[in-house]
Amino acid sequence: MSSPVDPFEPDLAGGSACDGEDGPIAAPVNPAFRVVTVVLASLAAARGALFPFAPVVLGLGVGAYFLLPRELMLRELGVLAAGMVALAVAALRGPEGARPVALALALVCAGTLLAAWRAQSVAAPVLGWHRYGAVEGRIVTVDRSASDAVRLTLDRVVLPGVDPARVPARVRVSVHGTLDLDPVAGTRVMLTGHLGPPGGPVEPGGFDFRRLAWFDRLGAVGYARSPVLALEDPAPGVALALTRLRHRLADGIRARLPGETGGFVAAILTGDRSGVGLETVEDLRRSNLAHLLAISGLHMGLLTGVVYGALRAILALFPLLALRLPIRKLAALGALLAAAAYLALSGGNVATQRAFVMAAAMLGAVLAERRALSMRSVALAALILLAWRPEALLSVGFHMSFAATVALVAVFRWLRDRRRGEVRVRPSGWRRALAPVGSAALCSLVAGVATAPYAAAQFHRVVEYGLIANLLSVPLMGLLVMPAAVLAAVLWPVGLEGIGLWLMGLGTRWILGVANRIGNWDGAVTMVVTPPGWVVPVLSLGALWLVLWPGRARLAGVLVVAMALGGWGLAERPALLIDGEGALVGLMGPQGRALSRARGAGFVARNWLEADGDDAWQDQAAARVGFTPVEGGARFHFAGRDWVHLTGQRGLAALPEQCRDGVVVVIDQRVDAPPQGCRLLDPRALRATGAIAVAADGHEVTARETAGRRLWSGW
Repeated sequence: MSSPVDPFEPDLAGGSACDGEDGPIAAPVNPAFRVVTVVLASLAAARGALFPFAPVVLGLGVGAYFLLPRELMLRELGVLAAGMVALAVAALRGPEGARPVALALALVCAGTLLAAWRAQSVAAPVLGWHRYGAVEGRIVTVDRSASDAVRLTLDRVVLPGVDPARVPARVRVSVHGTLDLDPVAGTRVMLTGHLGPPGGPVEPGGFDFRRLAWFDRLGAVGYARSPVLALEDPAPGVALALTRLRHRLADGIRARLPGETGGFVAAILTGDRSGVGLETVEDLRRSNLAHLLAISGLHMGLLTGVVYGALRAILALFPLLALRLPIRKLAALGALLAAAAYLALSGGNVATQRAFVMAAAMLGAVLAERRALSMRSVALAALILLAWRPEALLSVGFHMSFAATVALVAVFRWLRDRRRGEVRVRPSGWRRALAPVGSAALCSLVAGVATAPYAAAQFHRVVEYGLIANLLSVPLMGLLVMPAAVLAAVLWPVGLEGIGLWLMGLGTRWILGVANRIGNWDGAVTMVVTPPGWVVPVLSLGALWLVLWPGRARLAGVLVVAMALGGWGLAERPALLIDGEGALVGLMGPQGRALSRARGAGFVARNWLEADGDDAWQDQAAARVGFTPVEGGARFHFAGRDWVHLTGQRGLAALPEQCRDGVVVVIDQRVDAPPQGCRLLDPRALRATGAIAVAADGHEVTARETAGRRLWSGW
């Protein structure tokens, strides 16, 4: 009887010139060679299951580009391109075992090249100074700022007195004045406002809005308190017709369903969130239901699922059609057209575009007679998105969409495999009736667990009762709200859309009631500290390995995820933070971070406190122990030195008295003739460094150091 043989074990049983008297003597095997042999053999054995890893390795190349401390030079890009071609040839012609490795490395190179090309292709001027004056441009998009002000994004910008070569391609202005016009995309407007360059990170290593603005070709942001004047009506065409249809639908829905209910329905159907109040948005966030408000993969998936299922069921009612036509493909084509219409009707923002690509990839699998919900379909959608917009890799929306989708596909695949060997018993009537509810609840559970780490890392909060809120709301979204939306669309041509809207209103009122009740429970939200930068990528790679690798070696992913979560738990925050404009200083103390001011620089204060995992308001943090009031500001002692933070004209007047040897003075006013003795950090000095973080031992890290010399960094 033969003994089992390890397929990865080198064959040392045959004779050789090294045979001794007592039998063959095995030549020593290099451990590194053995590891390489085992890895290559494992890859060859799993070759049929490696396609889902393609977007992972492509994303590694994209991520590598964004981690670089500087831009790649032309010759470096040439070397990278040549290497990609050589590796691609090796993947096609090389040794069988080495082909997956060569292809993976080629995709890494491709990801880096794609990201570099994308960054160069969107290059546009960025305003390098603060400007007050006339602004003229064409409305591209209309949305709301965090303060609920109408926000206009303009292109074809004209700034009188500014060289056209230095005028940004796009600017974004929050309108706090009168808006005596219908802000339809395509309308040319004029206003008088304050503009400045997009802001950098509020702390070293923090979120860099300049990078996001660069890829949106947004070269200036600001606000206006003067009226906005319309100069020219939008040009007629399909875009204008769609925009006006969106506005009419949103207005009609809010008229039929008054209050927050109508605002919510208008938001999920047209993307117009102007009818949803800030308190409702906060309730949705505190109950982890804010994802229901944004048109994303959930809405697109529910819509296409409802349309696909309804069309297939209707076609199956007619035997002549069902026997002669491919009704699955016809239903998939109809669902794809419905998804495209939804994309156009909703305004087509980036999140909706991403959702459409994912839905189109899965419906395309049906048209190609492949399984719709499979890892290959998800991987194909990810490849398309990364090739189209490589910067999407840095978006929390991208992370959460694919985390939820991959987890759902994995769990339902596991359930399907478990049922294969079971004897099928016809379920009872109750079980058949409750099956959709159970499936929707399972989807909520799986998606909630999969997206929780990304939501916590981005928003610095864990919603304690979010799972309960989603279990009570998401099934209703899938079983009532979205089917009713389809019903309203079908009945709209005959004027009976009110039936569908009434049903949507029932479901929406329930969802908003759940959000309000659960969002206001004691302990509904727990703040968490921001993780180190490596945690989320490592956690993602570990989870993907656990889900995608076909063998038992996948369990190594559990260790990687555990390591990432452990690193998150050991995260440390900077002991001292200095704002990049000199407007705020934050000192970590026994009560948490103390702030030097109770008012002013509110955006910076909120971001610092949330990153600390602290839910205190700015005035509460300013009342903590750490600062001693002085004329024009506050004084504190840190890392063996005296520091002073001065603000406003009173602070500027007090500067000569406070500037002494060994003292570090932070001031939010530009000082043209700095006094001698102290180290002065005014806006001019901080412009060269950005925000500053200081460790307990006095070691300083600047935002400029962490951001590097990139196209968007401004240095």
